Amino acid sequence: QLQFVESGGGLVQPGGSLRLSCAPSGFTLDTYAIGWFRQAPGKEREGISCINVRAALLQDSVKGRFTISRDNATNTVYLQMNSLKPEDTAVYYCAARRSPLRIGIRKNDYDYWGQGTQVTVSS
Repeated sequence: QLQFVESGGGLVQPGGSLRLSCAPSGFTLDTYAIGWFRQAPGKEREGISCINVRAALLQDSVKGRFTISRDNATNTVYLQMNSLKPEDTAVYYCAARRSPLRIGIRKNDYDYWGQGTQVTVSS
């Protein structure tokens, strides 16, 4: 059973920063592509970033503010979020897809999901 330990969410003021962590257990990062998604109240879950052994992808709305990275030594994927806006408020999820060489942020392509971590951007 694949599981994730997500952490790093919280309350931050507009313009602030947070770093989310996703530490999978039961598999290593090079065998899956990892994505970050978010879901705001009343909205569909949307993909914002993903990373695999070859490349990384960011949704246009977060380019220049968010960065995705991976640390193979600790088997952890990070989402660094800077210049946060109130519209970034959502539950953030990491997920894994079994096709490690593919990259994309369509939620239906992902097979395993974390429990989510709340990010609230408010003054």
